Amino acid sequence: MRRSTHLPLAALLLASALAAAAVVHETGTPAQPAGAPLDAIALAAPGASSVAAPSAPNAWGGPRTGAEPTLSDRVVRYDIDATLDPERHIVAGKEKLTWRNRSQSEVRSVYLHLYMNAFEGRNSTFFTEMRNLDTGFRTDVQPKKGEWGHIALDAVAQGGARVAWQFVHPDNGPASDHTVVRLDLPQPVKAGASTTLDIDFTTQLPRVIARTGYFGSFHLVGQWFPKIGVLELPGERGATAPRWNVHEFHLTSEFYADFGSYDVRITAPKEYVVGATGELQGAPVDKDGMRTHRYVQDDVHDFAWTADKRSATPLEDSWTGPGSPRVAIRVLYPPEYAASAAPALKAAKDSLTYFSTTLGPYPYKTLTVVIPPYNATEAGGMEYPTFFTAEGYAGVEPDTFAAGALDFVTIHEFGHGYFYGILASNEFEEPMLDEGLNEYWDMRMVRERGQAMHLTTPLLKALGFAPRFKPFDYERGIATTAEPADALGRNAWDRLHGIGPVYHRTATMMRDLEERIGKPALERAFKEYYRRWKFRHPSIADLRETLAEASGQREAVEQVFAQQVYGVTKIDDRVTSLASEEELPQPGTRSVAGKWLESTGHDVDKQVEDERRAWKKSHPGAKEGTGPFPFRTTVTVRRYAATVPQTLLVKFADGSSETVQWNADEKWHRFTWVKPAKAVSAELDPQRRHYLDASKLDDSRTTRADGSASRRWSSEFAALVQFLLSLIATV
Repeated sequence: MRRSTHLPLAALLLASALAAAAVVHETGTPAQPAGAPLDAIALAAPGASSVAAPSAPNAWGGPRTGAEPTLSDRVVRYDIDATLDPERHIVAGKEKLTWRNRSQSEVRSVYLHLYMNAFEGRNSTFFTEMRNLDTGFRTDVQPKKGEWGHIALDAVAQGGARVAWQFVHPDNGPASDHTVVRLDLPQPVKAGASTTLDIDFTTQLPRVIARTGYFGSFHLVGQWFPKIGVLELPGERGATAPRWNVHEFHLTSEFYADFGSYDVRITAPKEYVVGATGELQGAPVDKDGMRTHRYVQDDVHDFAWTADKRSATPLEDSWTGPGSPRVAIRVLYPPEYAASAAPALKAAKDSLTYFSTTLGPYPYKTLTVVIPPYNATEAGGMEYPTFFTAEGYAGVEPDTFAAGALDFVTIHEFGHGYFYGILASNEFEEPMLDEGLNEYWDMRMVRERGQAMHLTTPLLKALGFAPRFKPFDYERGIATTAEPADALGRNAWDRLHGIGPVYHRTATMMRDLEERIGKPALERAFKEYYRRWKFRHPSIADLRETLAEASGQREAVEQVFAQQVYGVTKIDDRVTSLASEEELPQPGTRSVAGKWLESTGHDVDKQVEDERRAWKKSHPGAKEGTGPFPFRTTVTVRRYAATVPQTLLVKFADGSSETVQWNADEKWHRFTWVKPAKAVSAELDPQRRHYLDASKLDDSRTTRADGSASRRWSSEFAALVQFLLSLIATV
């Protein structure tokens, strides 16, 4: 972990003043003092999080059946001319933004995201949250002098009339954050009508810090243009009145936007290889040493592109599948990572097959995979519609970390094309719907390919150190099972344990739900989720309702969502005791034929000895733990947290077993059997359905001490220590 550097207060104030001055100078239309919008439409709440009420049936225009003329209900259109200056890392843009007012109200103020301003200085919401983070962020790249970025509004007009604008802070972030701007329109937009804004802007790309930027000649241009927020209507994602959903750019949040059409012309020096969202329209046009590429894509909600003069010749292929158009695939990569291109292509094609089969058809005609160059790692692992970045390695030896990481990141970023792209959830307020569900579906694909998570290198592998984990064992290991603090449905930025549990704990929870209701029911439910909510914007409540209805397992689904999505409840069931003792005759009196006979301790001992001798004679080779007397077996189980349906399996010395269900809402229970054999073991959750359980080590007990587990871990640890010491000795 890298410690934060705290500047003196005076330095912070000076930096803030300089940043504000720079923005005013660059925009040409200074931000106005804060004031109320021109209409009464409110903003989404600063702490908005998981939605509990399902959306209305007609939300976002209702389900897309395929009979509509367009895949999505297109709300916005972007026509953009963008020119890259690769030496100064600047994009000069002219944008024509056409937006349709879906509401029944007149709109007089609209809101734009200026995401790139997150990188203008350390006083943005993004960097303020980074300073307060307990752990490092991604690879913790810190910008140096000359490496900051921003986006400036040079001119904004509506029908030729200048538009006044001002920065706003929907989440009560620092006044120095400039990632959201409000435009007060000269002409209101009537209900159902559209308006067009002409925007001149300049984007200064930062050195790649997180998700976007440059390194050397490589440019990943994401979140680079002024993008309008989402006007949600009553019945959509819990809204009861029209509201603008337009959050600041938080450190661990991503994005949310309306579906629409993009027509983007990208001009760069002709020696630069360009890739982008969408389909290339015709041959690029050359003029004065520059080359213009035109990309068009409908029914998406974002647009990103890349340009690099060091790119190798792109690797190209295609894929076809039922219900999908022919997909042209293009892998862009630098020469140093040539070994990664073919594996990334294969993983992309396999992902197309898996996701289109298990969720629904891939609806687009292109897929571009970008492998960033050395020293641009922060550009890797990022998703945009029909376009994503993977990771690069110089060597991709099978069964090593590099091979597994390249494969998994490619699958993961492609998967976002479904959960972030086609299903278009709100990544600010409900990141579980994208990061969490995507992680789960990716791990299902890895599991069904028979792959493991490898944590070794070629050198370590040659030396015999090659740990590997099953996909969901890996997820469980980092899923914060012991002391969870944040409900999975919580928003992206207000989390004690950061964004990590959204990925791993959601994947583990969904895996447990699959085990509980059955794989066919779960897959049927997710196919219905895709069918019902594609090209709309589902909420967590919409996911819950779809899974409950389509699986036919409402009680199970609602219990899991109540405990883990809306609440945060640990699961911790244990076998606390196991006893199995013979039921021997006891001293005392008993009535025989009307007479009372008394047995002393000596009499009982002799009786036991005689019966055992006779039994052994008549049962040669009998298993240990069996005999002439029955055994009373008692198992006590305790519940230290949430109630979940449990199975208890007790095995006996004669090979028999007893299985009981423990589903009651109680803190403990004692189970008893009287059988002709001694118990060998008792185990909760023998099918390992509850990976969210805080510890699986206390799920079982045996009647005899078993040191195999401790010996194994001790020997593994000793081998690791010896290996590390020998490695140090050779350095």
